[in-house]
Amino acid sequence: MSFDFLYMCLGACVGGVVGLTGVGGGSLMTPALVLLFGIHPATAVGTDLLYAATTKSAGSLVHALKTNVAWRVVALLALGSVPAAIVTLLVLWRLGPQSGLTARAITIVLGFALLLTSVLLVFRRRLLELRRRRPAPSARHDALLTILTGAAIGLLVSISSERAAAIGETALLLLYPTYSTVRIVGTDIAHAVPLTLVAGTGHWLTGSVDTSMLLSLLMGSIPGIVLGSYLAPRIPEQGLRYALAVVLLVVGARLVVS
Repeated sequence: MSFDFLYMCLGACVGGVVGLTGVGGGSLMTPALVLLFGIHPATAVGTDLLYAATTKSAGSLVHALKTNVAWRVVALLALGSVPAAIVTLLVLWRLGPQSGLTARAITIVLGFALLLTSVLLVFRRRLLELRRRRPAPSARHDALLTILTGAAIGLLVSISSERAAAIGETALLLLYPTYSTVRIVGTDIAHAVPLTLVAGTGHWLTGSVDTSMLLSLLMGSIPGIVLGSYLAPRIPEQGLRYALAVVLLVVGARLVVS
């Protein structure tokens, strides 16, 4: 099985951004495959989901060993996300994975998801300040909202592969403001593993995964993430997030109007 140098370069670039900012690779990987390489949206999504399942597994293990994962919250999220992902995949299968209608639906949903991500990157701190001023809801209320949040993420991930940390982590911070940032990150990553694995397997069963492309992306992303993580403390985080927000805003608008 051969490796494609351009896909390896893309994996390295996306991995570097993930290491620098912590923003999910799906924010950039799928749009790049669609817009730069002309890959069918369904194939880009399926391949990216299995790419994410592989890379997130390592991060999840590290956070689990450091006890940075709220497993009850992971279970509640999965209770909503996994069934939502399965139902969404069945609908896409009925529409036809490689059909024009499926491609258009994926492109539009991905575009709006990127626009939402760009807004959250800029205004997340303000949202958290507003949340802290409100009285804490009951545990049952939080549990229900967590399940519904998981369902929304499952729908979004299955259609577009967009699992940006700006969305998942912001939702968890709003629901659990007493949790530390590292615990929120660990919980979000741990939940991403079963969700992307289920969604990616569903796309693979329908033939929407390019194995050679997947391996090439992984070959590039591993050193990219390592380098980005090493450079992250040396580069101003706020400037990076604003720059990334502008990029996602432009890419999201391009996908919506295309």
